[in-house]
Order: sequence, then C-alpha cells, then structure tokens
Amino acid sequence: MDTLVVATTAADSAAVEAVKNHHTELAAALRAHVAAVVSAATDGNADAAGASRHGLVTWCERELLPHAMAEEKTLYAAAHDDPRARLLVDAMLIEHQVLGAQVEAVRGADSPVRAATEAVALRVLFDSHLGKENEQILPLLASSSTVSLHEILGGMHELLGGHEAHEHGAPAAGSHDGHACGCGESDPVGELPELDARVVPHKIRHATVFGALAAVQPGGGLVLVAPHDPLPLLQQIEGRYPGVFSVDYLERGPEAWRLRFLRD
Repeated sequence: MDTLVVATTAADSAAVEAVKNHHTELAAALRAHVAAVVSAATDGNADAAGASRHGLVTWCERELLPHAMAEEKTLYAAAHDDPRARLLVDAMLIEHQVLGAQVEAVRGADSPVRAATEAVALRVLFDSHLGKENEQILPLLASSSTVSLHEILGGMHELLGGHEAHEHGAPAAGSHDGHACGCGESDPVGELPELDARVVPHKIRHATVFGALAAVQPGGGLVLVAPHDPLPLLQQIEGRYPGVFSVDYLERGPEAWRLRFLRD
C-alpha cells in the first residue's frame, strides 16, 4: 500500500519522497542479496554460499544498520515526542535490535540452508518495518506543524541515499549512446538474476533498479527487463555508478527491452 502523505510544506513533501525512494532502494538491494543466498543454498554451491552470505552481511553492516541508527537519531526522536506515535516508535526501536540480531544469525548460521532461512526472515522483517515507517511515521511527521522533515534530514546519506538523480549525462558504461556494446560476450543469460521492471510500479521503478544493481558483486550481473528503451535510466545509472557496469541489449522490443548489466 502506498499511503498518500499530506505534508505541511513542499520541502517536507520532497523529503518524504526522498526517504521513500531510499527505502525502495534498500529493500531491492536486500531482496537481491537474499535471493543470492537462497540460490546458492538451493544449488549446493559452497563457494557461492560463502560469498553471498558475506556479501549480505557486509551490505547490512554498511547500509541497513547505519540507516536504522540514523533513523533513531532523527525520525524516531521527532516522532517519539508525539504521544500518538510513542508506543509505535518504542516497538520499532525493538525491531531495530531484532534486525541486528537477525544479521548476526545469518553470519553465524551453521549451514548454507540455515543461512538462507535466516536471510529470508531478515528480508520479511525489514519489509514489514519499512511499511510502518512509510505508512505511519512519515505521514505523521510530514503533517506536523512543529516538525520540519526537510531540516532534520538535510544531507543525511544514511536516510536519503546520498545520490542525486541524473536526468542528463553520459550513457552507461560499456554502452554506445544506449546501444549494445558489441563485445561478443556469451555469458548464459540464465545464470544471471532477472529483474522485470514492467511489474514494478512506475513511481518506484528506478529506485528498485538502483537497489538491485547496488547488490551486484564484482564479476556478477543482472538482466533488466524494461517496458521501453531505458535510455534516461542508463544515464542515471552511469551517474551513480560511473564505469562500474558494462551494458548490452539482449532484446529490443517491441514488448520488452532486455539489457544485461555486468560488473567488472
């Protein structure tokens, strides 16, 4: 559910959207990491299981847990002052502790299957947690006449993602004005995870792609299925991850555009 947020100022409305977009990126990155852990466990690939588990735990330590701590100092501190939200915030602070414990459960799992189980539990908890923030905490703060989200969140990478949207700029690495790189790569597409952006709501489509790409490890890749030729998106990706991905087209419409992203 996407709750309509009525903010007291345009700046606060923009801050809400920035936080929600970052939430979408975090959720997409977590889903991609967890999918890699589950896939490795299902395939019985011990090397891949170890690498994917390490990738998930490292990402949580660098992105998910710092995001939670930043929320406690800003969003939660402001919301806790409102009697209507106090009990909810107290419960969500406990959920942050559970999220940290769940990351440790993934790290300490005694088998790839157990690690996959703990990783799925982490993803489910985080999705539920973000839903409460998006649908309850943010609307309450945005509608407050005494709290300025724009001011308390200004410039915080952990809450806003630290990235600027690039509507103009260089094409994605490895592409030529958005076309295939022509490098002759023959990696089997079936070995790469696939993100079908056509089924993602338009409002969060780019953020979902950014999050999924953030989870791609060196030497890995992702196949993106888009409803149109995503040239503006390719420009934004290059702005965020300059020179990181090579891109080539596997299919060019008319119903779907399939692009392969490979990380060096």
